[in-house]
Amino acid sequence: MASSLESTLTRAWLRRGLLACALWPVSIPFRLLAALRRGLFRAGVLKSERLPVPTVVVGNIFIGGTGKTPLTIWLVEQLRAAGLRPGVISRGHGSAAAHPREVGATARAREVGDEPLLIAARTGCPVVVGRRRVEAGRHLLALHPEVDVIVADDGLQHYALRRDVEIILFDGRGAGNGWTLPAGPLREPPSRRRDFTVVNAPDLSPALARAVGGEPWQMRLAGDVAERLSDPAQRLPLSAFKDQRVLAAAGIGNPGRFFGMLRAAGLEVTEQALPDHHDFLDDPFRSADADVILITEKDAVKCRQLENINNDLRLWVVPVAARIDPALAAQIVEKCRGRPTA
Repeated sequence: MASSLESTLTRAWLRRGLLACALWPVSIPFRLLAALRRGLFRAGVLKSERLPVPTVVVGNIFIGGTGKTPLTIWLVEQLRAAGLRPGVISRGHGSAAAHPREVGATARAREVGDEPLLIAARTGCPVVVGRRRVEAGRHLLALHPEVDVIVADDGLQHYALRRDVEIILFDGRGAGNGWTLPAGPLREPPSRRRDFTVVNAPDLSPALARAVGGEPWQMRLAGDVAERLSDPAQRLPLSAFKDQRVLAAAGIGNPGRFFGMLRAAGLEVTEQALPDHHDFLDDPFRSADADVILITEKDAVKCRQLENINNDLRLWVVPVAARIDPALAAQIVEKCRGRPTA
């Protein structure tokens, strides 16, 4: 029932149809409360704190997945290439930690969240999860005093943390119908201020650019190889699976984007869309009638921690990398270096 309701709302949020219009009056107090909260932080009525190093926030106003994790990984790599020493803080979806916790090599997804695990594995930089981003940032700096810039993954609405750079990420759905919850998919109006706008889409049309605003930068996700889940050293081009029965499974915010990427690579796939942050304890692949099962990196960090799934030789992981104009990174670095440290 919950899945059906979510599917109905997701479809309704992409246009201003009957259901969206019926919910629009309810969205007015939601929008006013969000604006009031922002105003109280801006006026100093609600307390916000600044970390002693520049802080870059990566987030979205479109509910659900837009590709924040690949963007965060790209940003960390670009900051490091510019000579900076980045660290990452995150809420950590499903994290059981009441206090800030570093994401170590032996951390479990249920303890720190799947996305922080992936970021730590891909970048090798310090990653700390915590409900309060300021506490997480201070904990990270205490453990790693060499860090001179912090990237806050998915902290856009966490106004208790002051930020020097804000990046808002959209995908090909743009701003949906342009309305805030529950009439639309937005946590805040698309007119919300930001420093940079990034759109994760294979094509950035003028209409899409107008919908999101902010002179957007285009991000493309590229993935053309697969790694065996149980042995990442075994790598094959996606084209190697063309004549096999392929199941594509994804427990991410927008599974359709993953399926579309595989089809663009020339594969015919059967889709298995799972809930975002699915824990895989139910082993959804046990009875799958497929020669090959392709999954995302985000799902792989959990599947590798489950022995019965990790040993399924049909499972292959498709790593993706963000492709963005390096000029965006140069502007972000310039802003970070322009902020004096505390």
